Amino acid sequence: MPEMNTKAQTVQPAARAEDDRKVLQRDPNPHIFRPISFRSVTARNRIMVSPMCQYSAMEGVPNDWHFQNLASRAVGGAGIVFVEMTNVEPRGRITAGCLGLWNDEQRDALARIARFVKAQGAVAGIQIAHAGRKASTAPPWKGGKPILPANGGWEAVAPSPIPFGEGYPAPLELDEKTIAATVGSFAASARRAREAGFDVIELHGAHGYLISSFLSPIANRRTDRYGGSFANRIRFMLEVVDAVRSEWPDDKPLFVRISCSDWMEGGWDLESSVTLAHTLKAGGKVDLIDCSSGGVDPRQKVSPHPGYQVPFAAAVRSRASIATGAIGLISSPEMAEQIVANGQADIVVMARAFLNDPYWPLHAAKALKAKVPWPPQYERGDIF
Repeated sequence: MPEMNTKAQTVQPAARAEDDRKVLQRDPNPHIFRPISFRSVTARNRIMVSPMCQYSAMEGVPNDWHFQNLASRAVGGAGIVFVEMTNVEPRGRITAGCLGLWNDEQRDALARIARFVKAQGAVAGIQIAHAGRKASTAPPWKGGKPILPANGGWEAVAPSPIPFGEGYPAPLELDEKTIAATVGSFAASARRAREAGFDVIELHGAHGYLISSFLSPIANRRTDRYGGSFANRIRFMLEVVDAVRSEWPDDKPLFVRISCSDWMEGGWDLESSVTLAHTLKAGGKVDLIDCSSGGVDPRQKVSPHPGYQVPFAAAVRSRASIATGAIGLISSPEMAEQIVANGQADIVVMARAFLNDPYWPLHAAKALKAKVPWPPQYERGDIF
């Protein structure tokens, strides 16, 4: 595995808790509306807009839909606004409508979004990724089924030639030369993210996409140095972290999203997640673990309910001493506040709630009696 440096490490949760106590003495706002810092970047509150695919790009380039979607969330008061899963190469897209960051045209279009998000006082984030064996499908509203190359799709790649599920073709198994090239693609996308002016990058290591499929013994059956043992299965992720950090400024944070459980016997689990988080923390290059779950195999057994993934964030935070984000059907202001106030996570990461209400933070502030500024253009609406 690559060596990792130990500089600029994330603040320990214990130290962060002490900081929170100091902030409490001068900040009467609820916990989710208190600022939080990662390296040189400070978010105005602890509410993060989760990366949410819109499947609406052309050749990986964002358009007016993407601009209004993310701009409205920044105007709506979120602390951190993430661009959706943005892919490092064309064959890494889930659908033909997914965003990319493999060329400068995409970079320049994304830069417009980053500038506006930051102008509204939010932190501009971007999630970079590769769909792996879950690539080349139709968008959800067209059934989401795999599209074969003969029908306009493309060949998916993976650590092992194991189809994702019924109806999916066997992906091409990556050899070590192509693995190295893919790692290089992550680095190139990180460089473009830096040039576009983003404040934070998140690596998508969850939901059965390429990094996740290397981690999981369900999808990774390799017998070389990228498969088998835990140390070998996390090698690809560590190489990607190193490559991204080589292009990403030391004073800017790097988040990593992982699936803390495959929800299947013999799969990746919470113990694996805690050990990985320890490794990432020790390397000093990763600042927060975004704790999701599932997605590696459609046979998973999971019963989603509000807050069902919060225990993952709490366990990783306490046992690995690294900051975490909690995600998973968090919708009420009271639940979000309880998660942060009780030390289960450092930030709340929300998706469907923001699809329902771009101005969720402003409305949550009113519900929790927090004092936050409204955009001056909208102040006449602050009466309901």
